[in-house]
Amino acid sequence: MVGGLAVNVKHVPQGAMGKIWIGLGALALIGVSLGFASRWTQVGLLNSVDALLSLESPTQQVAEGVAYGAGDRHKLDIWAPKAQATKPRDVVVFYYGGSWNSGARQFYGFVGRALAERGFIVVIPDYRLVPQVRFPGFVEDGAAALAWTQKHIAEFGGNPARIHLTGHSAGAHIAALLTLDPEWMAKAGGSAAGIRSFAGLAGPYDFLPFTSEASKDAFGHLPDPKPTQPITFARAGVGPMRLFTGSADTTVKPRNSTALVAAQTRAGAKASTLIYEGVGHSGIIMAFARPFRGIAPVRDDMSAFFDRVR
Repeated sequence: MVGGLAVNVKHVPQGAMGKIWIGLGALALIGVSLGFASRWTQVGLLNSVDALLSLESPTQQVAEGVAYGAGDRHKLDIWAPKAQATKPRDVVVFYYGGSWNSGARQFYGFVGRALAERGFIVVIPDYRLVPQVRFPGFVEDGAAALAWTQKHIAEFGGNPARIHLTGHSAGAHIAALLTLDPEWMAKAGGSAAGIRSFAGLAGPYDFLPFTSEASKDAFGHLPDPKPTQPITFARAGVGPMRLFTGSADTTVKPRNSTALVAAQTRAGAKASTLIYEGVGHSGIIMAFARPFRGIAPVRDDMSAFFDRVR
């Protein structure tokens, strides 16, 4: 317990580090040999390695590039278990990160595969990015993708009454706003009340004043920045929250997670933090991909959290 809050700390298993470094070395060698340098090429490589190591995964991509809106960035992918289910499956909508200015759904098949292996239908949407839009454009897109999911996911075997939100970094920021501020979903023609739970990964929830160039570009035009902060909308009456972060994250400090959990707890809502000792900002999302799942049991911990929500 920290200050009366539910805060867990997990340590990285020592035996996993050898496999992690072998995998990192392989990725580094591939990247250097092909002359790749960009962050998003590296994420693409991560996804490609995971796909190669997941050839016998009991999952499949059941939809690719489905339009949830009119724009080029208004598309989503859906992943699912191959096995037939006796009842509709729980749904996870994952919003990727990228400082609100980069990213693409095609790079995140490793998240779809990882969670589909745990029995979920997984939706991964694109959304518009800076400089094409600034706040609130990317949040509006996140809401539109979720509203589409609520209306159509039953066609893919998902249960529209059991939709969980998650996201990494900027994606966690979007998912947190959709969970806490019901106006986004109301405007999109969906329902915030239909969000069963939220599991954030290294999310910025309380980051005023804006100090990074990315946050200034995305939010600095606003005369009142408070509506950009998920912590502004802390309240009871929402589904449980589990906020995952790493003690070594210097990009989005763990205090973002502990601050939002504290605010939710004061409001009478269910919220907790899980801190992975020694894990950084990229490591917490890499842990979904083969061969890096030994970094931390993020996938298992998130799946267990969703399964417990009733």
